Amino acid sequence: MYWPNGVPRVYAVNGPNIAHVSDDVNRQGNSNPLAEEQSSTDSQEPTDGARERENPEGRGDDLKPEQPPSQEDASHWEQEAIGGLCVSRSGHMFATITESSISLWQTRPTAVVAAVARSAYSMTTYGPNVAVLMHPDSTILVVQTLNGYLLTYSVASDPATRVYQQRFDHSTHPRRQQLAHFSAVEEANVVGDISIRFRMAIKIESGIVKALALDQELIVATVKPPAIQCIRWAPEASGTQTKSELLTRILNVPKKVSLVDMVYDRAMNLLIWLTSNGQAYAVQRAPGGQEESEAPKKLFHGHCFHDPKSDGEEALKVAVNARFSLLTVSCANGEVLVYTAKDYTGNVPLSQKLDLPASPSSTGALTFMNYSPDGYCLFAGYENGWTTWSVFGKPGGNSFFVDPNLATSNGENWLTGVSNGSWIGGGSDIILSARNDRRLWILETARSALTGCFSAANLARGLLQTGTEFILYRGHDLPDLMTISGKDSLWHHAQYPPAYLHSQWPIRSCVVSQDGRYVAIAGRRGLAHYSINSGRWKVFEDSKVENSFAVRGGMCWYGHILIAAVESDGSYELRLYSREDALTNSSIMHIEYLPSPVVFIGPSGEDSLLVYTYDNILYHYIINSMQTQITLVPVGQIAFNGIVRAPTRVRAISWVLPEDQMRNGDPSQDVKVASVLLLVDGNLVLLQPTVTESGDLKYDMRVISHDVEYYILMRDQLSFNFSSQVDESLPSSPSAEMALEPSYSSLSLRDSLWMFRGKDLLAWNDVQDILQQETVPTPLNIPLDFYPLSVILNKGVVLGVESEMTQRRDVTFTSLKFAIRYCLVHLGTPAALSLCRHFSHLSYFAHGLEILLHHVLDDEVDNESRANKADGPIIREEPLLPTVIAFLQASLPTPEYLDIVVQCTRKTELRFWRTLFTYLPPPKVLFEQALRLDALKTAVGYLLVLQAFEDEEELGHDGHIEEYVVRLIGLASQKADWELCGELARFLIALDSSGEMLRRAIGRVGLRPSPRPSPNGGHSGLGSRTASAASVRGLGLSLPVRTPSWSSLSPTSSLSPRLNGRDGEVSDEYARSVDSREGS
Repeated sequence: MYWPNGVPRVYAVNGPNIAHVSDDVNRQGNSNPLAEEQSSTDSQEPTDGARERENPEGRGDDLKPEQPPSQEDASHWEQEAIGGLCVSRSGHMFATITESSISLWQTRPTAVVAAVARSAYSMTTYGPNVAVLMHPDSTILVVQTLNGYLLTYSVASDPATRVYQQRFDHSTHPRRQQLAHFSAVEEANVVGDISIRFRMAIKIESGIVKALALDQELIVATVKPPAIQCIRWAPEASGTQTKSELLTRILNVPKKVSLVDMVYDRAMNLLIWLTSNGQAYAVQRAPGGQEESEAPKKLFHGHCFHDPKSDGEEALKVAVNARFSLLTVSCANGEVLVYTAKDYTGNVPLSQKLDLPASPSSTGALTFMNYSPDGYCLFAGYENGWTTWSVFGKPGGNSFFVDPNLATSNGENWLTGVSNGSWIGGGSDIILSARNDRRLWILETARSALTGCFSAANLARGLLQTGTEFILYRGHDLPDLMTISGKDSLWHHAQYPPAYLHSQWPIRSCVVSQDGRYVAIAGRRGLAHYSINSGRWKVFEDSKVENSFAVRGGMCWYGHILIAAVESDGSYELRLYSREDALTNSSIMHIEYLPSPVVFIGPSGEDSLLVYTYDNILYHYIINSMQTQITLVPVGQIAFNGIVRAPTRVRAISWVLPEDQMRNGDPSQDVKVASVLLLVDGNLVLLQPTVTESGDLKYDMRVISHDVEYYILMRDQLSFNFSSQVDESLPSSPSAEMALEPSYSSLSLRDSLWMFRGKDLLAWNDVQDILQQETVPTPLNIPLDFYPLSVILNKGVVLGVESEMTQRRDVTFTSLKFAIRYCLVHLGTPAALSLCRHFSHLSYFAHGLEILLHHVLDDEVDNESRANKADGPIIREEPLLPTVIAFLQASLPTPEYLDIVVQCTRKTELRFWRTLFTYLPPPKVLFEQALRLDALKTAVGYLLVLQAFEDEEELGHDGHIEEYVVRLIGLASQKADWELCGELARFLIALDSSGEMLRRAIGRVGLRPSPRPSPNGGHSGLGSRTASAASVRGLGLSLPVRTPSWSSLSPTSSLSPRLNGRDGEVSDEYARSVDSREGS
């Protein structure tokens, strides 16, 4: 769902035309030899910000006096390579380190707001910087040094002071005045005055492996002895500030085993520890109640979920995906394993192994792994590049196939290896740093709008969002060939309104209307909406109103009405806004108050709205548009207590109503008969209602599938995804087979259920099959080599985007061959015929059937080859090829059927032809049939098959081939199709290089060239035996002897006509018999 988008922005500390930070200590008049650091605040103008900080505290008190550092000691710190990166929890700030400096950055606008250059004495005493940490509230920075110290710094900001203010040009244009108004009042447009003050140096005598900065404490993994130390930011009431526990006691591991890495996830409240023996543990802090027990208390308890069984399986890096409860481990052999955390008691089974884009020797060692904030993308940095995967393993963009020499010469080191990376902007950008490079690259991503707002319309319309714009696919209503062209013009780009973007960055969610006419966006606060036709945005005129609420739980469109789930001053509401009105408080059409926050909101059917909330209740509303004022009418609700354990884990909800209830039933009774689909932690769950003997309603739960990234219930998209273009009634005279199997007479995929599982796209042709059967039926599997954005059902294609963000001819992918083959195998020919009637109007329908025939033929030839190589008898399945051929005959007009068969031969090898024609009439019969239908080009294709078969059998009947060519040239000349005549002439020359066969054919057809003088004064004609083949003229063309163009005549080099002219001669008797037939 994520793709790299465009060229990254490049940043560096003290780049060109930026003043260097001063380290002039003596100028401050303070000669304290214990001064630890110098700090400054970068702004647009040089500032005298070099100020000495407090004396080191704690372990730093015993430092010996030393001379103050000179400017030369730290004058080149800004040229050092970036060695560490840390982003704050809010995402509005991040810090970088080099060996001797710390820089604090503001995310938007991206700028260095403070920097610290360590003194030479500090470097000697504490050692170079190794890693940087940040307190979750961004008020404390912690730097780990090589000598086992933790240097802590306070981060202070002055909201009343600014070092940079973004201003718009004040002009008479009302739009610019509005932008100036916004920029004057919003703090998002400024760079604040932030300072860094040194606090203390903490010495860890046991050495430091890794440290984590949590809300209440620092957690430090030590080297010798292997242990865990917890250092509180503030002392407890008892006065203790540090607690420690040996690793062998926590994990019950040998004494020599230590930690090599650890990460913490706040959402799951889970620590992941990697040990030196290659194991991975899921660890939690022990409850505080244990302190009162008599037994010795344990600080942590954990469970091993990855235990290497062989060399190379040792865990080296780990990442946590709290959104989908996944733990991802990178092993020493390069494998990346994904585990599912089902509970906190050690039930963490292996889910899958990710496919690497290149070999471990090509990628190099893994440097970091990070999941996007929404959990849908895993970004992995390597020594020689980077790669991405979707949440359940679909490979995405990577940089391992770039030209390294070109990347190096252009200074694009982010392509050839990255050392650190962190997501910002809610997943809209990722910060990257390269090895031995002082620059930062901020790479923008384009992601499916589904990640921020799960909506059926977002799925159907193919909506993408970036950090600065949304991109909408607009090919649904265009002609078939334009839909699948993959041109850039099919995508509508619209930049977010600048004022709203600057005030409310990042944009968290986007949603498109079902008809594709409107798009709404929501950032940190407020919302805005856009008209595709007019290209105009509407934003709140009053910034106070815009900041008074935030969208929580999603949005959806009902025609031109935007329905938004919002939170405003502790109140949870559903608000209705009209696209036609200005965005103000007075323009709210309706407000529906809710008792708890919304998790999901989505339309169902024509006028229903489903709202799922934090209190585990699904509300059903009817959108009442019959009166002058549109309102929401609550008609029912379902409580899922005891069924859904964690409402926040639910990604989407749909329901399926019985057909009679949907058409004629009372909407208030929908909740009693509806089967509910939920997407929870990647599991697609079905809840089917049943009534107990006491009359109570209960639900039977079934898990339909695992590892589901999204699903599409087509009945929720019928109003815009499957326009009625064909007559769905039965033909006037149905065949006997269709009469015997009427259950498939209306098969159209309108009630189909689709889902994407990270590898392939799966579909059931009717969701009722799942509801009515005890076991989940086998779905149709559509393998894809790209990530699918949408299923365009009325076109029979799957729309997607290439992982490298480059377009090619087959960006859209036809799914017809898979669906029809599935019907032929599992449902029979009548079902396939019924399905085809809905797609036969497509201009590429015949091409899709040709691909189907080609794939089935490949499979049949492979099966025959395996059977021939087998030592003993094997059980062979009934061949599908004759069924497909019979289906083509029944579903297509004869000319199209003949053309599909001959096109299939042109694109396969000669050895495949025998298998194909085992189930077809002889090529001669098909050739004659094509001639009777006046399909001359199709007949030429069968002519090649005839010639190939005769060559293979060495029958030497070139006379038959000559006869067929004569007939074709005669018919083509009557139509004045001289291009076809030229191809046939070249074909005859390839058979007989002397030109005799061509002369006879031209003469028998009756085409004679105009006489021309011969060198000896006479006239020569085509019948002259002395004329060379190079002088042959006919059909208004010069026909020189040359190598034939086999691209237009033959699909393979194995089809080689004999070049012996004598073999091409025919007896006079045969020639006379041909002439007599032509004259009769």
